[in-house]
Amino acid sequence: MRSVTYSMGVSLDGYIVGPDGGFNWTAPDEEVFRFWIDEIREVGVHLMGRRLYETMLYWETADQDPSLDDSMLEWAALWNPLPKVVFSTTLSAVQGHARLATVGLAEEIERLRAEPGEGDIAIGGATLAAEAAALGLIDEYRTMVYPVLVGGGTPFFPRHERRVDLELVETSTYGSKVVYLRHRVVR
Repeated sequence: MRSVTYSMGVSLDGYIVGPDGGFNWTAPDEEVFRFWIDEIREVGVHLMGRRLYETMLYWETADQDPSLDDSMLEWAALWNPLPKVVFSTTLSAVQGHARLATVGLAEEIERLRAEPGEGDIAIGGATLAAEAAALGLIDEYRTMVYPVLVGGGTPFFPRHERRVDLELVETSTYGSKVVYLRHRVVR
């Protein structure tokens, strides 16, 4: 069965964006960017909310930017053909290899898990991940922890009133002092 993963950069105090909505502190160096390239290779479909979809739209045409280096072109070549499902009540159309979700999150994940296919079902965006977590649908939490305290903003981990036990399955430290933590939900 395909795993549902939630993976994003996070501040040491647990936020994916700061109180001002900024996340410039997550700009990856070459080593961390290489990690993200390798991780996206393992994804079969990416589920995202409207805000993350709009942020990632840049990559739909990024390969036309002559200033991009080879690793950014490699990312764009992997990201663009990746199937994406966008959960939004305000968008009427999406671009590229994306489609708007026509059913709820639980039904979409159930359908994707039942389909033949390779790769993880990745969830991006705190709001969508919080909904998936509340429904008990996330199998792995993957955090790239940046050595910064931002003091507030959008939390990586959803705030809900239930305990979730996790098992550490992988950790890495990068030259930029960023730490990767991969936890599996204990079922």
